Amino acid sequence: MEDLVVPLTALATAVAVLVLGFGSLVARRLVLSRDVGTFDCSMRREVRGGARAHLAGSWMLGLARYERDRLDWFRFFAWSLRPARSLERGRLVILGHHAPSGAEAGTVLPGWVVVRCAYGTVTVELAMSEGAYNGLAAWVESAPPGQGINVA
Repeated sequence: MEDLVVPLTALATAVAVLVLGFGSLVARRLVLSRDVGTFDCSMRREVRGGARAHLAGSWMLGLARYERDRLDWFRFFAWSLRPARSLERGRLVILGHHAPSGAEAGTVLPGWVVVRCAYGTVTVELAMSEGAYNGLAAWVESAPPGQGINVA
């Protein structure tokens, strides 16, 4: 019986660490999503290399939250309460949106649309629900006075 004490203690510790880690991710998501203007949103950025630029193949799951003059994006699997990326409203231009197709359809959640945006000299793609896209387009269009309208 004493031979099982160490392995069972190690197993219990491992389970406790997993439960606490998962619980902290759930708690973080609840804290981030309690504010109005938060929605599920995946992101993929342009990768610059040499003479050509291309979009990175992997989507990063996350949450986006509207602020007064920026869109904050948070990684889904992270513990930080700070945004991983902030997109200023005045520099964000929506180039268009489309339903995912081909290999893209398998990496984006069903029913979502892919929104292609220019952010300065970088291209960013966001994946979100159709309703979230409508909200994003309205938010970009309704820029405060003195800012240009950047919707294609």
